[in-house]
Amino acid sequence: MGFEWVGDEVMAKGVAERRFDLTRATRCVPGLLWRPAEPAEPAHPAPLVLLGHGGSSHKRQDYIVAMARRLVRHHGIAAAAIDGPVHGYRRHDTNADDPVGADFARLWNDDPTMTDEMVADWRATLDALQAPTALGPGPVGWWGLSMGTILGLPLIAAEPRISVAVLGLWGLTGPTRERLAQDAASVRCPVLFLTQWDDELCPRDRAFELFSALGSQDKRLHASPGGHVEVPLEEFRASERFLAASLGASTDR
Repeated sequence: MGFEWVGDEVMAKGVAERRFDLTRATRCVPGLLWRPAEPAEPAHPAPLVLLGHGGSSHKRQDYIVAMARRLVRHHGIAAAAIDGPVHGYRRHDTNADDPVGADFARLWNDDPTMTDEMVADWRATLDALQAPTALGPGPVGWWGLSMGTILGLPLIAAEPRISVAVLGLWGLTGPTRERLAQDAASVRCPVLFLTQWDDELCPRDRAFELFSALGSQDKRLHASPGGHVEVPLEEFRASERFLAASLGASTDR
């Protein structure tokens, strides 16, 4: 496995941002790390939240960057995001004329290795970021909605270092619904699950089924009116507080 920083670190209002590329086997995994401008003491590494973006999005989508910066500024939590399959900088080998969502749907249907490969990409990213030369081995959380749940839930089931998660905007539907049900039963960490009452991509009954399948004893469901991309700002803030409280970080900075 190879790991290298790309370009210079950029500082803005207490947040340091830097690009990285991780190489795993023949796969290049492009990512971003946001961390407090003042590094944590080696004996007390900053908590880290892994951010999984949604379909047709990428690691620098506005809501991902906003979540990362708020976690750093208001809670002292580092954040990292990588591009999903055929998204962002991983689109070089796809049909540029096709929508990202269409490319992902084909891959999701046709490639049974996609989920496991993304789980391996995330675990390798976590290994690299928890090295002493990066952040160190602090507590870890996950935040990911829609595709961030499709690919993030299997990661949470496989990765014991993840101790808290925010999931949602998906359910027991799609090509990997059986895999999601199986992995959901293996999840033990606290989970906040967000759903939209009028979600046109994932009917709420399918989302409720996935929530019910989660094996966590500490799980909370927040439902809000509106469609798939109409998650209220207050739910993003609730996500931050939930993650911060579970990771032992400040909940109000």
